[in-house]
Amino acid sequence: MTDITVERVIEKLPSRFVAANAEDFSAVFQFLIEDGSDFYIQIKDSTCHVDHGEHPDPNITLIMDSETVVDVVTGETDGMSAFLKGRLRAEGNVMLATKLGKLFSKQKQTS
Repeated sequence: MTDITVERVIEKLPSRFVAANAEDFSAVFQFLIEDGSDFYIQIKDSTCHVDHGEHPDPNITLIMDSETVVDVVTGETDGMSAFLKGRLRAEGNVMLATKLGKLFSKQKQTS
C-alpha cells in the first residue's frame, strides 16, 4: 500500500480529466466511501467538477472503501475486477461506470 490517500486522489482527478472524451456527455458519479469522506464527480459540456459530500441526484453511485478507490484510480485494480470481487458496488446507471476509464487518464493532462 502506498501513501496515496482518497483526498490526494480527489485533488488530482481534474488534472487527469480527458475533456475530448466528454463531448456531448453529462453525468454525476457519486462515490460513497465506507471508511472515509464521500465525494462526487460532475461532468458536463466537457468539464469536470469534483466536490465533497453527496449529490442530490447522481446518475450512478459507486460504493467502496478507501483502499479500493485508491487501487482503482491508480490502476492497481481494474474496476470490473473490484466489482466482481465484491469490493465495489454500483447503484443507478451501472453502464456509466465503464465510461470512467475513458474520462480519466492515468497521466496528468495538458491543455
